[in-house]
Amino acid sequence: HKLARGRMNREPKDHTLQATALVNEAFLKIFRGDDHAFRNRDHFLALASTAMRSILVDHARTKNCVKRSPGGERVPLTHLDHLVNEYKNRSHDDLLGLDEALKKLAKIDATLVQIAELRFFGGFSMEEAARVVGLSLRKTEREWQTARAWLRKEME
Repeated sequence: HKLARGRMNREPKDHTLQATALVNEAFLKIFRGDDHAFRNRDHFLALASTAMRSILVDHARTKNCVKRSPGGERVPLTHLDHLVNEYKNRSHDDLLGLDEALKKLAKIDATLVQIAELRFFGGFSMEEAARVVGLSLRKTEREWQTARAWLRKEME
């Protein structure tokens, strides 16, 4: 719930999804399958980050289905480097654009996506993300730089 509350605090004030609803939806998404074996707390939180990404993207799609411009234009993320700290300033279009870019990146390098997901949606520190993906802190920092650069280029 603390992770979801932190996540929802970064959402716009008029967001209709509340932290408790996000927790409930994430719980259902995580425990829907038969395999509930978690290696450790970090593994569980990584799954929760992925579930929250999915839920927030679905929520944004639902909210935007009527609001989309006829040309399907997206509002670009203006400060991708500061997205983790300044997530309040993004729109639903930004989230959908980020999700599409992450899907494209997943075809190239799944580890980069996992690090981005942990940072954007899970609020993980670099040290926590490194522990989850099983890389050294320095390697994770380099991968994070690569992911940010790729996402910035993709979303321009």
